[in-house]
Amino acid sequence: QVGSREDGSPEPDFETQVRRAFENLNAVLAAAGCSFEDVIDVTVFMVDPETNFEKAWAIVPEYWGEAPHPTLTGIGVTWLYGFQFEIKVI
Repeated sequence: QVGSREDGSPEPDFETQVRRAFENLNAVLAAAGCSFEDVIDVTVFMVDPETNFEKAWAIVPEYWGEAPHPTLTGIGVTWLYGFQFEIKVI
């Protein structure tokens, strides 16, 4: 999931994209009868991770609560088709 609005366009800033990506993910999980508690592995892709990883990590408790969290792998990328953040879960 990415931080896309209903029209498919990206949110304007990194933190808003992260929150929107989590909200979009929550909707997909709910449609499958699941929640964040069912997630066991997380992969995030982000542009400029040296700048953005801590920003993204600070948002995680808003959706997963406090630790322990699922295993998380962060991957730095140079391009996400106009987005700055993408999340994939198992």
